[in-house]
Amino acid sequence: MSSRFPLRRTGLALALFAVLHGNVFAADVPVAAPADASAADNAKQLQTISVVATGETRQVQTIGSEDIKAATPGTSALKVLNELPGVNFQSSDPWGAYEWSTTISLHGFDQSRLGFTLDNIPLGNMGYGVTNGLQVTRAISSDNIASVQLAQGAGALGTPSSSNLGGTVQFYSADPEAKAGARVDQAIGSDNTRRTYVRLDTGDFHGLSTYVSYNHANTDKWKGYGSQRSNQVNLKSVYQWGEGNRISLFVDSSKRKEYDYQDLSLTSQRVLGWNFDYYQPDWNKAVQVATAYQTTGQYNGVANGYPDSLAGLPADYDWLDADYYAGGGIRHDNLAGLSGSFNFGENLTWNLGTYYHADRGEGQWATPYTPSPASGVPLALRTTDYGLDRYGVTSSVQYTLGNNDIEVGVWGENSKNNIERNYFNLYGAYTGLWTIYDGETPFYRAFLQHYNYKTRMVYAEDTLHLMDGRLTVNFGAKSLRSTTDSASRVPTGAFAQGSIKASDGFLPQAGVDYRIDDFQDVYASYSKNINAYGALPFATSQAAFDASKGTLKPEGSQTLEAGYRVRGATYEAAADLYYTRFTNRLLQTTPCSAVQTCASQLNNVGSVDSRGADLSLIWRPMDGMRWLNTLSYGSTKYQDDYLNGGVVATKGKYVVGIPSWMFTSGLSYGVGGWNFTVDGKFTGKRYITYTNDSFVPSYWLFNAGASYDFGALAGLSDLRLALNVTNLTGKHYFATTGTNGYVAADPNGYNQTLQAGAPRQVFFNVSAKF
Repeated sequence: MSSRFPLRRTGLALALFAVLHGNVFAADVPVAAPADASAADNAKQLQTISVVATGETRQVQTIGSEDIKAATPGTSALKVLNELPGVNFQSSDPWGAYEWSTTISLHGFDQSRLGFTLDNIPLGNMGYGVTNGLQVTRAISSDNIASVQLAQGAGALGTPSSSNLGGTVQFYSADPEAKAGARVDQAIGSDNTRRTYVRLDTGDFHGLSTYVSYNHANTDKWKGYGSQRSNQVNLKSVYQWGEGNRISLFVDSSKRKEYDYQDLSLTSQRVLGWNFDYYQPDWNKAVQVATAYQTTGQYNGVANGYPDSLAGLPADYDWLDADYYAGGGIRHDNLAGLSGSFNFGENLTWNLGTYYHADRGEGQWATPYTPSPASGVPLALRTTDYGLDRYGVTSSVQYTLGNNDIEVGVWGENSKNNIERNYFNLYGAYTGLWTIYDGETPFYRAFLQHYNYKTRMVYAEDTLHLMDGRLTVNFGAKSLRSTTDSASRVPTGAFAQGSIKASDGFLPQAGVDYRIDDFQDVYASYSKNINAYGALPFATSQAAFDASKGTLKPEGSQTLEAGYRVRGATYEAAADLYYTRFTNRLLQTTPCSAVQTCASQLNNVGSVDSRGADLSLIWRPMDGMRWLNTLSYGSTKYQDDYLNGGVVATKGKYVVGIPSWMFTSGLSYGVGGWNFTVDGKFTGKRYITYTNDSFVPSYWLFNAGASYDFGALAGLSDLRLALNVTNLTGKHYFATTGTNGYVAADPNGYNQTLQAGAPRQVFFNVSAKF
């Protein structure tokens, strides 16, 4: 369904109905297990960063609410994760919230091959295109996150994800406060930033507690024209009784509008500068460029009518594609989850969760490749419209028998997804995101694809405690099946339709942890996973899909990791080694520019080997001081060449977008009501072609903050002032790579697939509790 249709069917009422009546799906939807309850409880209790998870049979690290609180208000929890080893997070805005540019990678795997959950509700791979989930910034206000747990290698076996080849990120929402009260945060800062957050807590009333929060954020882009705007409401209600029994309801409603930043290439940045952006509001220049192309059929040259401002670009550069009039994204989400944990005695616990998510979204681009037939304007509005409705159930039983902690669980999700490409008439300049009115029809529809996804997972595992608890052995397996049905609603069949299934009945996971003494332990683990196809095989011609369907295999990974952890009175440290074999890597190639529409080709291009090491140390030399240091090295290389009109020599080349070296160092110090933070991160060079003939350079980035907490003052229970500075040194750098995909070779740096990082930004925040 296009986002221009009303949202009545996907409103809060439907979301609440879906979770409160989740049993209606039980007859035909298998269900899956939440993450281990004890792990979730420990994560919620943790308020600061930790690099040691004693007793875990895999690498697990956590950030807490205090670390999120210390960042600029509205900062994505994903960006805070960037402090941890092995994490490469990038975004072109200072909060890590602008979705076109937001990406994260772990140990050589990009975001599309990771798993994400919120309170055990699957968030899919959090991709920009709305296919199987949503970004965490739309799922929950960062102010309401209690903690984030990161598993760089293999997440918990029961994690409800069909894309976690390379690790999982689990977000946990904060519970309501036991005492009634209110909180108000107001932030202001660079580029007319205004962010208001308000939360009301009912306090505990005979086991029942609730909060509701609202935040509104609006900021101008740091370059060019336009703004980023969002409104979000969260509600959480918890009822607890007896010993270990609880029911929790979480509801989120989010509306977001984002003006895009222009994608750059190495060449366009060098010639046109770091602040080069969309033409908007200069309508005349956009018309001039479109007219030049449509009149002459040429893509470049001042003599062909292109503006002098582009004259520095090489003669063989695509000047038409160098810039556009405007682009933007709109997202509207409703998410609800109802979950419960029920204690049936000392040794038996049942966890049950249901969820519903509805999204309506749109991406907009003013394209100079297509004129508007009704007006004669040489540009048209090209939209990609998204509609997503998904619901699911998770369930697990945890039973302790002697030294065995046994867990059996299931997960099931049904999802309907529509994606369509439309072209609308433009009649002149516009300075907002384009508003499409109900009933307006496109003059051309390139495609309308409808997808049905069904995911089913069953798992069982046993955690065995031996040698008086010093030795922990964990082993288990899951069975995963994901089916995609595609139907083309456009008679021309621009893309393929049909059905495809990714499944594996035995995906084992095993681990061991040995506690050397009360302060140190060693661990090792092995895991095997597959990645669901999703819509990927259908973004091609019918003939190509029919020819490849019988031979395609789902992407898979096998990961080995081993490590050492130690914790003392003033320090905690961890070191790990990992090796991953990533097989059946699927690659799409698209023989046209990003703003045009053409079918892609899907190929199995072999395997990838990743091997590396992470070191992390937290030292607390004195009360109130914490010094975090991490070092990561990874060698992630393609193991095969592939064919694409000839041999593409990728064997032995580094994987695109992944730095080999990263180093972080962050110091925080609190004394009295004062707290000071400063942190820096080194990100090594990243290749942006499969043959490694082009790359973006390494860079250092620093941030700083200071706050003062007055405590109770003037009738307030707490008053806090904070100042944050991002990109402290004003560094120019390339943040995100691959926004428009990667190419095999680009020795001249022409591929426009880069986003510039935000310059120095300053923000001031006042927080008051009543």
